[in-house]
Amino acid sequence: MAVKKIDHVGVYVNDLDSSLAFYQEVVGLKVKDQFTIADGSITLAFLGFNGSDETELELVYGGNPNLPAEGRVNHMAFLVDDIEEEFNRLKGLNVVFLSDEIVTLPNGYRNFFVQGPDGEKVEFFKR
Repeated sequence: MAVKKIDHVGVYVNDLDSSLAFYQEVVGLKVKDQFTIADGSITLAFLGFNGSDETELELVYGGNPNLPAEGRVNHMAFLVDDIEEEFNRLKGLNVVFLSDEIVTLPNGYRNFFVQGPDGEKVEFFKR
């Protein structure tokens, strides 16, 4: 197994601007990247500390208009050495895939999702 660390945690937000302000002004995170996916219906904002590649916070805006008042964790992501190797390794296990293939994001990072035992989304991620 080549999982190295938790890479980021994705959290659904109802108001991207207020969440960005909170995590920057109150927590001290800095925006590292921001882009849209799903034909522009979802915006992702990645925040971290001092330009570090340590664990990031991913704010997920859009795609789910029925969020509970307390918010909701969207997924957890595990950084891997070789995305293709992990994809093929998991194909050989009793795992439910949420991704049909490995996806390349606009920033060049690559990922795929599987379902955890309680329905949570688990992302395998390569920078």
